[in-house]
Amino acid sequence: MARRTKEEALATRELILDAAERVFHQRGVSRTSLQEIAKDAGLTRGAIYWHFENKGELFHAMMERVTLPMMARLTEITQDDEARPLDKIRRNTATALRQVANDAQVRRVFEIAMQKVEYVDEMQEMQQRKISGRNECMDDMQRLLQIAQQLGHIKADAHLRNATIGLFALVGGIKYNWLLDPEAFDLEAVGLATLDAYLAGLKTSPVV
Repeated sequence: MARRTKEEALATRELILDAAERVFHQRGVSRTSLQEIAKDAGLTRGAIYWHFENKGELFHAMMERVTLPMMARLTEITQDDEARPLDKIRRNTATALRQVANDAQVRRVFEIAMQKVEYVDEMQEMQQRKISGRNECMDDMQRLLQIAQQLGHIKADAHLRNATIGLFALVGGIKYNWLLDPEAFDLEAVGLATLDAYLAGLKTSPVV
């Protein structure tokens, strides 16, 4: 049998990730077996084990395929961003909300992560990875708030870690509630209006 080329291996990996995304979304992660994913992909279970050690690793790769490009855009800070850090936070949030609302794949993956996974058994390690990713994201957000505080854009006595936790919880909560019922409200419009109200509470009062 001829050795598979690198391109063929990558194509098979993408096929597995596509199948995992579909089946996880339909059945939930804990109720999905690797055999079911293999069947959906038209492959053998051995083909999945060639690429992924277990279901947890497959789940992590499925998440990273969507979230890593998003994080790369959100964490990049230019000189312009350093001059207007609160604008950077608002643009980041608008981009993330718009993608969840309008990109079917992004929405599907966030639905899996927020509604259809239990971090038990082989998924426990993935919970730790999720926590690490969240902490990195919060550190980046706090860095922007720190720059804003140094520039005098937010109150000097604002507790930056508390403000970061609140901001992270606000955006995550808006996404979670919209995913429960997408017809309930406009995700981007309501999300940005809520964010603006939160940031207004942190800003310094204008000089009269």
